[in-house]
Amino acid sequence: MSRFKYVLPVAVFFLCYSVTAQDYKFGKVSKEELLEKVYAQDSAAAAAVLYRKRNIRYNYVQGSGFQVITEVHERVKIYTKEGFRYATVSERLYKNNRANETIAGLKAFTYTMENGDVEKQKMGKSAIFSTSLNKYRNEEKFTLPNLKEGSVIEYEYRIVSPFAYNIDEIVLQYDIPIKKQEISIATPEYFMFKPNMKGYLGMQPKYTTNSGKINFSSKTRSTVGQVSQTTFKQNEIDYTTNVTSYNMDNVPALKEEPFVNDIDNYRSAVKYELQYVQFPQSIREGYTTSWEKVIEKIYDNSSFGTQLKIHNYYKDDLELIKAKTSSKVELVAAIFSHVQRRMTWNSIYGYFVDKGVKEAYKEKSGNIADINLMLTSMLQQAGLEAYPVLVSTRSHGIPLFPTREGFNYVIASVQLDGNTILLDATNKFSEPNLLPTRALNWYGKLIKKDGTFTTLNLIPEKPSRNSFNMSVSLNEDGSLEGKMRKTYGDYNAYLHRNKYSSINEDEYLEKLENKNDGMEISDYTVKNKNALGKPISESYAFSMENQASTIGDKIYFSPLFHLAMEKNPFKLEKRNYPIDFTYPWQERNVILISLPEGYETTSLPEGVNLVMADGMGGFRYQISLKGKILQVLVDFKINRAIISPEYYQDLKEFFKKAIEKQTEKVVLSKISSDGTSQSAAGGR
Repeated sequence: MSRFKYVLPVAVFFLCYSVTAQDYKFGKVSKEELLEKVYAQDSAAAAAVLYRKRNIRYNYVQGSGFQVITEVHERVKIYTKEGFRYATVSERLYKNNRANETIAGLKAFTYTMENGDVEKQKMGKSAIFSTSLNKYRNEEKFTLPNLKEGSVIEYEYRIVSPFAYNIDEIVLQYDIPIKKQEISIATPEYFMFKPNMKGYLGMQPKYTTNSGKINFSSKTRSTVGQVSQTTFKQNEIDYTTNVTSYNMDNVPALKEEPFVNDIDNYRSAVKYELQYVQFPQSIREGYTTSWEKVIEKIYDNSSFGTQLKIHNYYKDDLELIKAKTSSKVELVAAIFSHVQRRMTWNSIYGYFVDKGVKEAYKEKSGNIADINLMLTSMLQQAGLEAYPVLVSTRSHGIPLFPTREGFNYVIASVQLDGNTILLDATNKFSEPNLLPTRALNWYGKLIKKDGTFTTLNLIPEKPSRNSFNMSVSLNEDGSLEGKMRKTYGDYNAYLHRNKYSSINEDEYLEKLENKNDGMEISDYTVKNKNALGKPISESYAFSMENQASTIGDKIYFSPLFHLAMEKNPFKLEKRNYPIDFTYPWQERNVILISLPEGYETTSLPEGVNLVMADGMGGFRYQISLKGKILQVLVDFKINRAIISPEYYQDLKEFFKKAIEKQTEKVVLSKISSDGTSQSAAGGR
């Protein structure tokens, strides 16, 4: 249940398997490692893992049963100051109301070269911090001391977990290179796990078996006459341990780019999913063998399906809502709005309730399941065809295989006039069919009352639009004065409300001015700031300096000014994971520019209409001059929320051309006294 957290990104992988003579025994850091200036396979790396070992094994404790022991040993080379952040390590440890995971045997040292000798400094207890994150998670964090460029840090510890039915996902690649890693997983024959691989790393695991032994004592009491006697006996049970090993050299760093739903969804890792448990002379207990069985187990749980049948706690409120509505569409909207306004999410995920729907309704707060199962129940009791939908959030991964752990979220759905409406009342600014972005993760499983299910696409297809209308006057000194009107629709409005609802207008305008360096804003107005279902519209006057360059008798400027996209977000030569824009989008800019007196245009960018393959995106640029007014239209759109990596080169080139066009310059020349441009007059 624990999760090693380096905050680790993903990319394409290539591995070389080799054997080295390097001594990786704890404490045996060499001068060669300390003197190394760069990582040979990646000279840009700020740090590199020289050695990583992670052994996962089971240990039997009499009276408690099996524990999962995870032994960790890592040695990390710090090349630059940017690498200092890898000297802070954290483990997230699972807990419930009966037991919790713990860390034991922590040792950590920093090694440096001092006057030609290797010196090491031990990490003190004051560098270790324990934090309770929520009712299910603790965090243990520590930071190595005495960091310098060129230092090597090394630490080891073990995680003791009483949750024998779970093995945490095993990370196989970081955002820094790994020179050598040795991973082993040893499980008793009683626990049958299925390994599920993800990412693009070619792995060649090695399978072996070992023998294990359980030692336990038993006692018997006997009475002979008036004398009681206790006899102790030592017992042994032999069993087979199945061992899987991953030994890898020169694992390259994972490179992250923008527009990824969550990088952990694509980085290479292996997750061990429990299939069944069978102890000697016991019936096999199955777990995840099919989606049907997974869904059945979830729905039959008292913290899920039973919660939909509890409804007396909201009965009076529902009657009032029904009395005020005259159609099913109004009824859906009214019930959704009631739950959304009443309830506050406590930031805890889960498809099982935390407090239970009745208690959560009373306290007006709860986890994801408390709120959205409550919403589903109210919709059902109102006579609507409503069902819960299991979801995995963007940060949780994509459940490709039948697994209960693949989900961590639940939303509501309503079937109305042949359409499915998706609802999530845990965010104050979501709307029907406009889910919080955290839930937009490929597919969900809609569960009906009879336990059957259907798969729903959660990805939005309707583009969310931004519209910017700007009317400005360009002055001879390069300054700009004008007015701006911005309109944010759908998800753009949702994100704007979530980002700025908690700050006042002065703070917002300060952020806007800082974002557009040198801008001064006045006469600000906003409409529909919190009117869900309507686009946000804001208007203001502004002035900016240094928006054009004057060289001799010419003025050069980009007609999009601060609205232009100047850098291509796509920089990798190759990308093997999807480009995820979260939702389709369109941005339309209309700009009117009054040119300064005494100047005329001598060069205008050409118009262009770019179209991506298969209609996935488009870019239109039009520019024209009418009198002294320059008119510019830019329409930039991405028509698919998710674009597969096979189109990466096309997308990269598409953005490159669009950015080049946006940053092209208009050239103005000063008009001479006889009515011709000075450059033309000078050429006669």
